[in-house]
Amino acid sequence: MTGDAFWTIVLVASLSAAVVGMLGFAASWLVRQRSLVWHLAILALVAVLAPLVGLIAVTRMMFFSGHDLAVATYVGIVAAVVTLGVAIGLGLAIGQWSGAVQRNVRQLGGDGELAPPSGAKEFRDLSTALHETRRELATSREREQLLDQSRRDLVSWVSHDLRTPLAGLRAMSEALEDGMAADPQRYLTQIRQDVDRMATMVDDLFELSRIHAGVLVPQRETVLLHDLVSEAIASLDPVARTRDVRVGGAVQDGICVSADPAALSRALSNLIMNAIRHTPPSGEVQVRAEQVEDGVVLSVADQCGGIAEHDMTQVFEVGWQGSSARTPDRDLGGRAGLGLAIVRGIVEAHDGVVGVENLESADGCRFLIRLPSSPEVAAV
Repeated sequence: MTGDAFWTIVLVASLSAAVVGMLGFAASWLVRQRSLVWHLAILALVAVLAPLVGLIAVTRMMFFSGHDLAVATYVGIVAAVVTLGVAIGLGLAIGQWSGAVQRNVRQLGGDGELAPPSGAKEFRDLSTALHETRRELATSREREQLLDQSRRDLVSWVSHDLRTPLAGLRAMSEALEDGMAADPQRYLTQIRQDVDRMATMVDDLFELSRIHAGVLVPQRETVLLHDLVSEAIASLDPVARTRDVRVGGAVQDGICVSADPAALSRALSNLIMNAIRHTPPSGEVQVRAEQVEDGVVLSVADQCGGIAEHDMTQVFEVGWQGSSARTPDRDLGGRAGLGLAIVRGIVEAHDGVVGVENLESADGCRFLIRLPSSPEVAAV
């Protein structure tokens, strides 16, 4: 075969394949909205017809004999039938896999079971991703329901806790107006205490709303924990004395942390107040701070008698007060169960973790604040 004949055959075969390919592309566009089976069948036919049409064109130019063309045609027809059958079977299988994925997508927001992953790797990966999305949606839905229930409980509890002092304020103010108060000064003192208590509750609600809105941004600076703990104990010592509770502390010297001093002080004071509230007379509250490998740990231990296991996960929820009773503790300015929720929000805003554990002695529990180490503090 001469060089001219070779290049002629290559050119004719290329043009024939290009024409068949363009016709196949046009046919695929016409059935673009049909099943994938049609597209696979067209692809199979193009793969078989492209060389066959080129062979026919070359034969017409007398490069091959008619006998050779007949043999090639028979081979092409058999190959076309087999290839078309494989393409249709593969298309049906892909249709089944795709249908399973579609059904899983429809079931994402429902209660039905999702079909297990099957088929080619891409379809199995997609089904696996849908299963993971289903679990995430279920978790998110459960969390949303808990938050919604928490909001409803908060409104109910705060309404109850505000109604009691408001009723007392009305009764005492009416008694003062009518001149029926036997001891006006005592009434005035009680009114001031109730007003202070409601102001504290409103302040807690405002702080909690800032935490939930994600606008609580700590103004960090280097804080010496010894001073922070000492100030918190000193400010709450009068309250503890009225309840015959001792508050002590032990802080390693030189421990510093990068934090918002006002926010961290509030979190620590809330924990100490909570410990005083639940410690019986003649009991003791211990506040400690120590350096650990990955940061700093603040702990507040009380003698509350321990927390039930089923309450461990609810301690830092909004409205939790350790019992079903809603009677406010006037000595501690009853805070509607917001104190520990605020502690968690403040600690998490500092990239820390707060937790609680029962003491081995079984006479109390220990609240722990873990704050990460900071390069700035480490350099001090």
